[in-house]
Amino acid sequence: MGKLDIDVAEVKKLVELVEKHHLEELTVEHADVSITVKGKATPAGAPAVVHGTAQAQPHVDVHPAVEHETQEPAPIEPNAALEGNIVNIVAPLVGVFYRSAAPDLPALVEVGDVIEVGTELGLIEAMKVFSPIPSEVAGEVVGIPGQNGKLVREGEVLVRVRVTEE
Repeated sequence: MGKLDIDVAEVKKLVELVEKHHLEELTVEHADVSITVKGKATPAGAPAVVHGTAQAQPHVDVHPAVEHETQEPAPIEPNAALEGNIVNIVAPLVGVFYRSAAPDLPALVEVGDVIEVGTELGLIEAMKVFSPIPSEVAGEVVGIPGQNGKLVREGEVLVRVRVTEE
């Protein structure tokens, strides 16, 4: 059986993400390694278990020792119109939200900016893939609840836009 090239610190970070955000499961694949972290409870006092195989695609399971009770936020309909013609632009997937295209560049939009349909509002990184978040409405940015560099869940509000009436 060959040695698995797994960074234990990275696995610990994944376990922390699952625990912090109360995820049921998180899978990350890179090269020939696949890591799955499951947030299901194990018996009290049981240690976390890590498995690995030296097959073509090693598989690692990590089971946190404790499951946390969570209060799920109320789901928000994508682009649901609110009072005053305000529309929420929501995260289409789970990932890390970035307000700029690169760390040394300014934010793509700020509160008060007037935007058009298709204006890029930010990026979501999931499994080292960056997906742009375009606006589906034209109007004025009135709020940016999405925090730069923070993990967001699917359906979480990233930007609020007051739709212009034409």
